[in-house]
Amino acid sequence: MILNTGSRTDIPAFYADWFVRRLREGFVMVRSPYAPQRITRYILDPSVVDLIVFCTKNPAPLLVHHNMLSPFRQFWGVTITPYGSDVEPQTPPVAAVIESLRALSRIVGSRAVHWRYDPVLITETYTLDFHKRAFRRMAEQLAGAVKNCVVSFVDLYKNTQRNFPSVREVAAEERLALGETLAAVGRACGIKVRTCLEGEDLARFGIDTSGCMTQAVLEEACGCRFHVPRLTLARKGCSCLLGNDIGAYNTCAHFCRYCYANASAAAVRRNRALHDPASPLLVGSIEPGDRVQAAHQVSYVMKNEQMELFSKN
Repeated sequence: MILNTGSRTDIPAFYADWFVRRLREGFVMVRSPYAPQRITRYILDPSVVDLIVFCTKNPAPLLVHHNMLSPFRQFWGVTITPYGSDVEPQTPPVAAVIESLRALSRIVGSRAVHWRYDPVLITETYTLDFHKRAFRRMAEQLAGAVKNCVVSFVDLYKNTQRNFPSVREVAAEERLALGETLAAVGRACGIKVRTCLEGEDLARFGIDTSGCMTQAVLEEACGCRFHVPRLTLARKGCSCLLGNDIGAYNTCAHFCRYCYANASAAAVRRNRALHDPASPLLVGSIEPGDRVQAAHQVSYVMKNEQMELFSKN
């Protein structure tokens, strides 16, 4: 199975100690966001967890525990964007995250780390020319450390519109103008530019529009073949294997204004106050009336193809 830690929050940035404790104790529990009294218990063992997926703006707090993670195959999406505190109030400085990504790449390999330039939003401050310059500067610094960069354009989710009412969709002509430049810069730096669920209009520039965490992407990252059962897709038209997420909404303290996973800063603060590093749940503890069920966990790795298909770099 694939264990996802990053579709609802940023565990490496804010809950690294909790996650390491879960690894030591060998299990984790997650409360369903749709049926709050339903809790799923996952065993954290490489025999049934084929891959752990991380999505973070700050991998540094978990890097110091890389020995705890080493028994597991890993896939990391590290978001590095050029916005200021007006858009991303609590993210670390770009230079620091670039250095952390480079360190992470040396540990797990450049194929297992994707840089995410995500999301692109256009304002009077963050213009097309601004993005072109920022992307080139970052790509040059990340050359050799990553082989893929995922670019997406801001989606106007309900939470995004509530917390960032001035944001607007990126126009089609803006997408094309930026996409052409990003593809060219990526080629010059040895980085393949990808999009996920953004349509196929950017394919003309050589951008891979097949998705960011497809089966092929994850197989390349961890060097083995998967036999994946039919899964329910998270979004219509998306072919990514998002796996089983152990995070919780309204817990990410980066407070990015475009975030879909936080309803409000107040909700995040309430949940963070309930976080107990010793609890098997990210937020709170087991309560009377909760129903705990063991997850159905089976390995997807094809047993006759466990040899590494790719070198780390």
